[in-house]
Amino acid sequence: MIPVRQLAEQFEKRVAFARAQEPRYGKAEKTIAAPELPGGKAEGVAACAVRDLLLNWGLDAQRFGTTGWNPLGAFIQPGQRVVLKPNWVLHRNEGGFGFDCLCTHGSVIDAVLEYVAIARPGMVVIGDAPLQKCVFDELLTASGMKAVLAKYQARGLEVWIQDFRRTMLFGDRLGAARREDIRRLEQYVLFDLGEQSLLEPISGDYKKFRVTMYNPKRLRRTHAPGRHQYLIAREVIDADVVINLPKLKCHCKAGVTGALKNLVGINGNKEFLPHHRKGGKASGGDCYEGQSMLKGCAESLADTAAKLSVPKLQALASRSSEIAVSVAKRIGNADTNLEGAWHGNDTVWRMCLDLQRLLHYGQSDATLSSTPTRTVLTITDAIIGGEGEGPLRPEPVASGFLTGGTNPAAVEWVNALLMGLDPSRIPLTTHSFDDFSYPIAGFRPAQIELATIGAKRDLSAVEELRTVRFRPSQGWIGHCELQIDDDVSGKPTLVA
Repeated sequence: MIPVRQLAEQFEKRVAFARAQEPRYGKAEKTIAAPELPGGKAEGVAACAVRDLLLNWGLDAQRFGTTGWNPLGAFIQPGQRVVLKPNWVLHRNEGGFGFDCLCTHGSVIDAVLEYVAIARPGMVVIGDAPLQKCVFDELLTASGMKAVLAKYQARGLEVWIQDFRRTMLFGDRLGAARREDIRRLEQYVLFDLGEQSLLEPISGDYKKFRVTMYNPKRLRRTHAPGRHQYLIAREVIDADVVINLPKLKCHCKAGVTGALKNLVGINGNKEFLPHHRKGGKASGGDCYEGQSMLKGCAESLADTAAKLSVPKLQALASRSSEIAVSVAKRIGNADTNLEGAWHGNDTVWRMCLDLQRLLHYGQSDATLSSTPTRTVLTITDAIIGGEGEGPLRPEPVASGFLTGGTNPAAVEWVNALLMGLDPSRIPLTTHSFDDFSYPIAGFRPAQIELATIGAKRDLSAVEELRTVRFRPSQGWIGHCELQIDDDVSGKPTLVA
């Protein structure tokens, strides 16, 4: 048997693709025989698509079609600890466009769990750290995860769901009741990347680091020149295998959220996660383009709200900030962006890639290994994708596919192309191939191999597989799309 690390490296340039029977969830029109599964067949749209993905990936190909097919067995050894990390950002779509395009669908998680169970792990944790205002129980109900959990526990699999958050807000705005320190610090590993952090080059302005609705003074304790700390759930660091299960969406701050951005949820406190820097670009920040006196005032009011300890005063300051933004829009500002929600955000991608490096190289003693310490797989749920104002207000896209791979940079590059976006114009995707310490990818995008039905092809195959083009978030329109050729085919130019 090929050692797991060697196998992961063998597959790292490969990104598998599978088309769903239909761009929806639920029971499939056509069930397929699956002798490896307990019932002998795959009956759901997601179940059929996941099975096709693992086949196209080329995993345990010799035994496909038999009761002994164990596609994840090469990565998951019997008795090992496995973590599944879905995208569970919020319990409802704030734009009113439904849950299917917001979070990883429960049927996709269920289908992946079927093959995890075949590999006979010792324990499985399904976990995420959603927004502080997320009602976790409602999220589990909306995703169908309560029934999924009961199904596998009844089979005797040691599996449970874990909320990785340490802070909860019982309402939509600052000033609502809050609960802190929900989980003990001992349940996390505190890492400090120091000068190795990708935030270090911009940390001269560390006092400008911001994350919406959190006290900026706390960010100063975790991120400053020579100090860049992250608080990672111990379940993740103690895992032998992590399966990243993102929902593919456009993202107002990062451009795209999928294989790379989804790791924000392995961190327990959001005040360890800089998302932007205060101020407009003209004043050295990256919260918005140019400069604006009213937006500057709104930012200061938002800071005040986050710092206050009296709920009524918090609510008043927060509401005043919203009014200032509204006035700014009426008198000529192009948008109401006050959260780094645009293509010029130079902070969020650095934080996201720091988390990727910690997942791959982080050890339980809070140090980093010179080589990857665990196997990380990514399976992207894009049966229904999200376009527009993701991550919280996405609109559904009937994209109808799944992708999979052992290298998140490669998977996200392909995801962006399938969305009709140019990954070389999105900082998060293009910088994931940079040559830095604790690298994410040791190859170039042009070397990515696309694995489809019975074939391995280069990136030009994406043009044939793409069926829709995602509309970017407002702050990214015109800055991240693939360019269209002048020929009659109208096919986009692929940048590798």
